[in-house]
Amino acid sequence: MAALSRSRSAGFIRAAAILVMIGATTTALAACASTPTPAATPSATPSQAPAESAAPSATPTPTATPVALTCSQLITADQIYAYNPNFGTDPGYSPKAGSLAAKAVAYKGLACGWLNQTSGDVIEVAVSRPPAGDLTSLKNAAVTNGQSVPTYGVPPQIDEAYFAMRGSAGEVQVFRGSYWITAVSTAFAEPGDPAPLIQNVLDNLPQG
Repeated sequence: MAALSRSRSAGFIRAAAILVMIGATTTALAACASTPTPAATPSATPSQAPAESAAPSATPTPTATPVALTCSQLITADQIYAYNPNFGTDPGYSPKAGSLAAKAVAYKGLACGWLNQTSGDVIEVAVSRPPAGDLTSLKNAAVTNGQSVPTYGVPPQIDEAYFAMRGSAGEVQVFRGSYWITAVSTAFAEPGDPAPLIQNVLDNLPQG
């Protein structure tokens, strides 16, 4: 009986040992399963800097040439008196927005006004030297909207000249070299009316 009891005790001990070993193995496997495998960190690949493009060469913008004259030089007091004694310098003259004279001033030109003390008519004369491209556009517009006037002069004194009625006002455009000359007034009922003044301006302008 004692031998049987010892045998049973030894069996219990071995069984317990096996259970302990099984538990330890399970715990170890669980620990391995719960520990995540760190993901491989991708190696940083240096990005290639974009090639620098060549800077475009700057193209100079054409500009107008200033007109270095005063109104009394454009048409002198004696010349305006000879044209009509009733006309004198208009102290309140200012080019209207959108007018040919205002455009001439924008081109660094000169705009002048003379007032008829009797009738109230105003004669405005402007001169400018626009960039070549703009001058061509102005010529194209003038030939489209006016009639050619050869009596204002012929080459080389002038290149082109045009007259048109704009409502009650006569409008003159004359082109000579780099110059654009305009004259507008209700006193101009026909092309011949401003002819003496246009001649004065052409005589007084520097060559160019």
